[in-house]
Order: sequence, then C-alpha cells, then structure tokens
Amino acid sequence: MSVFDVIRARQMIRRYTEQAVSNAIIGQVLDAAIRAPSPHNRQPWRFVVIRGDARTRLAQAMGSRLRTDLARDGVAPDAIERDASRSYQRISTAPALILACLSMTDMDVYPDAQRNQAERWMAGQAVAAAIQNLLLAATELGLGACWMCAPLFCPDVVIETLNLPHDWEPQALVTLGYPAPGEHAKRRGRNAIESVTLWRT
Repeated sequence: MSVFDVIRARQMIRRYTEQAVSNAIIGQVLDAAIRAPSPHNRQPWRFVVIRGDARTRLAQAMGSRLRTDLARDGVAPDAIERDASRSYQRISTAPALILACLSMTDMDVYPDAQRNQAERWMAGQAVAAAIQNLLLAATELGLGACWMCAPLFCPDVVIETLNLPHDWEPQALVTLGYPAPGEHAKRRGRNAIESVTLWRT
C-alpha cells in the first residue's frame, strides 16, 4: 500500500483474535515509531512491551483507580462497573500492549517557566508522532491497534505496577493484535477539510 492507503486504512481496533504477535513484528512497529521527528532530535519517547500476566496486573490496577475516580465524581455504580469492565477487557485480552512514555531527561532546560513548558509540549508532540508511526506500521503489517490515553489519568499507578524508571512518564497505551472478525467494518467519518482549515496569503 502507498502511505496514503495506509493512512486511510488505519482505524482503532478494540477486539482481537488470540493469535500472538511475534517479537519480530513488535520490533518492526517500534522501529517505525522511533523514526518520528523530535525536537533537537532528542527522541524523548520510551516504550514498554507488555504481555502475559503483566497485562492483567495493569488492567486491575488501572481499573481500581478508575472506579475510585468515577465514584468520587458521583457516577452511578452500574455505570462505573461498565466502564471499568470495558477497560479491563480491552487491556487484559489484547495479545500485546505497548506503553508509550515521555522522558524529559535529554530535553533542554530554561531559566523561565514559559520555555520549559514549550519544551515539554514539544516532547509530548514527538511521543504522539511516534505513536502515529507505530499505528501506521501496525496497519501495514495487518495488525489492529487502539490508542488509549488512560495512563495520563493514573500515571502513578502505571509506574508502580510496571516498575518504570523514575523519568519515564506514561502517556498512552496501545493495544496490539490481529483484528477479530468484523472489527474492520467499524469506521468513523472525518470532518470536512474546509471545516478545520484556514488559508492565509
């Protein structure tokens, strides 16, 4: 497929077959991820490949925090259980997970808050670009994937559960696997280019 074909074919896949994803395939999607652009070429992305029982431990820990947060928000108990169960199912049943993290270790440091904030935003954008490369590579290789931002809501839980280095800041969890039958049929539309674009001369 051309790059345009891959971009148009990519979609979020939330259900997978039980077929394992090999280390070689995961290596290919990670190699695509690290080809993304980054500020000053500092490459602030970090990745954790999660399989086996680690998926269940992570799903349980994140689900516990989700229940606590929703209960504090006053959400009805049955709705809390639906949300927590859906999250647990998606995380624990995907053949593989890739946690994308941000590290500011190699980024520039300034004497003022405004430029430091800009540096953090730039690093975050680089991690997002790496995730997009990963998603496109997965599509090209016949895999399905889903970008979940849930780690942003419970970074401490993710860090503790996975015993991450101190500078690794969880940003997103990508579920990865071979799409279950019917998953590719679920497509969502896009806003017209005209509605999201300004032209200036």
